[in-house]
Amino acid sequence: MPVEVIMPKLGMAMKEGTVSQWNKTEGEAVKKGDPIASISSEKIEMEIESPADGSVLKINVPEGKGVPPGTVICYIGNPDEEVAATAAPVQEEKGQKEEIQAAHPAPPPKKPGKARVKISPVARKMAEASGIKPEDIIGTGPGGRITKEDVEQAIASAKESRKQDIPVQAVAEEPQRIPVSGMRKVIAERMHLSLQSAAQLTITMKADVTELLALQTQVKETIAKRYGSKLTITDFAARAAILALENHPEMNSAFMDNTIVTYLEIHLGIATAVEKGLVVPVIRHAESKSLIDLAKEIKEKAAAARAGKLPADEMQGSTFTISSLGASGVEFFTPILNPPEAGILGVGAVSDEAVFIGDKIEKRSRLPLSLTFDHRVLDGAPAAAFLQTVKQYLEEPVTMLL
Repeated sequence: MPVEVIMPKLGMAMKEGTVSQWNKTEGEAVKKGDPIASISSEKIEMEIESPADGSVLKINVPEGKGVPPGTVICYIGNPDEEVAATAAPVQEEKGQKEEIQAAHPAPPPKKPGKARVKISPVARKMAEASGIKPEDIIGTGPGGRITKEDVEQAIASAKESRKQDIPVQAVAEEPQRIPVSGMRKVIAERMHLSLQSAAQLTITMKADVTELLALQTQVKETIAKRYGSKLTITDFAARAAILALENHPEMNSAFMDNTIVTYLEIHLGIATAVEKGLVVPVIRHAESKSLIDLAKEIKEKAAAARAGKLPADEMQGSTFTISSLGASGVEFFTPILNPPEAGILGVGAVSDEAVFIGDKIEKRSRLPLSLTFDHRVLDGAPAAAFLQTVKQYLEEPVTMLL
């Protein structure tokens, strides 16, 4: 009996999943555990593995089509098995005539030499936009899979070849066009919606973190031995923000349906860069966690998110967010609110500066802080007071340990 392969539910909030790419075609032999398709939801992309040995009898969902969790996307079975007549494929375009497919034997296996090229969805789109055939690219990924970097190299080689063959005056390169889909599309829509639906204002301030860096160095060895971890500037900034939110609960709010909703718990979002975009793992009930527990959870959830293993429901429901670009050398920036939250704190790169301490000039380490807030929820003065409190905690780091 054919085995159904279904669209998995990648989180409690997932309403739709998309088949980004089929790695196998109808009639092609597969072994249990073989990656047969790449799927994506709003925040996660992963591969679906074959649940059994056999052949792909029928593909029910075309590439690029979104379907609800639980939808049968294909069938795996023996080549001589038939798929039930009720197993109608999902139509590729809305409005196409839907008809129940009559049962039929699986098509014969592909002829030798016609094996499908293994290529990631992003790489395929880049190749198509550049007019390069995937079969002309040598893949360096696992199992010969063509990666984004392979396509970029092929594009660069093609450009160099054209420059050598065509006079300089005649070179007219076409711009690269990559369709926006998957996670990139969701990010684009959410950020555009954020700017359209909130009165956003960003204020900045610098915190003197000279003592904090000294404390970080002092406890580094002890923390590593006892907890197998380390404390980063982001960890301290997160702890400072949590304590400041307890002092200024109006910042732990949201504007919804002409109502200001102030949350009693602090669910801290940590903006995290992943291969295909940006996600926000959530540290729930952050106010109840110690600095060490907070730091460990931040690292664990960020690692899971980068590996594509963090459930979608653990990236929703934050009440305030932190975004750090310090590792990239950025100082001040303008973070965009994570709807419907009223605030997001941007953390920049620490730099050494000459600062007057009384009548003397000293070298001090300064941390740029950028707070974007929704002016519909609170005004500049209370927002500045919140940021000042964050600054005070960072400048008196011992208070964050008590």
